[in-house]
Amino acid sequence: MEKLKLRKFDENDIENKVKWINNPLNNKYLHYDIPLNIENTKKWFEIIKNNPNRYDMIIEYDNKPIGIIGIINIDKKKGEYYITIGDNDYKRMGIAYEATKLILDFAFTELDLEKVWLFVDEENIPARNLYEKIGFTKEGLLRKDIFANGKMINRYIYGILKEEWM
Repeated sequence: MEKLKLRKFDENDIENKVKWINNPLNNKYLHYDIPLNIENTKKWFEIIKNNPNRYDMIIEYDNKPIGIIGIINIDKKKGEYYITIGDNDYKRMGIAYEATKLILDFAFTELDLEKVWLFVDEENIPARNLYEKIGFTKEGLLRKDIFANGKMINRYIYGILKEEWM
């Protein structure tokens, strides 16, 4: 997908992030304190923008910002992956799959990580299918792991190792 690229998240992306995360079509499985607002998201950005333990990026398709992706909570040789396709016109086109490949290449080559991991709600079947298709291994079920939407949520932890990816 030559129309697809990742670039560093910057202050100009805050408005899109707030819009995407607040969209009920996107946030069913996101565990943010919703609704996000511009002011608090600007404060968040000021805190994280130079943090060497995270890489927040924008997914662009045909030069249009359509989502966010990143590696966060980097601890020496491992980091946590996340993704949200925010623009619903670009879902179910294979973009999440291709963007995930790009961020994993970045994580294992540029950041020299040995492992990338993620949490996913047990009920989030589309995301679990994506992660398994790309090569993540289900490592365990965390029962009643997080409180969201008025109930305790089970989440899986998935991981992929550098040698499995390369």
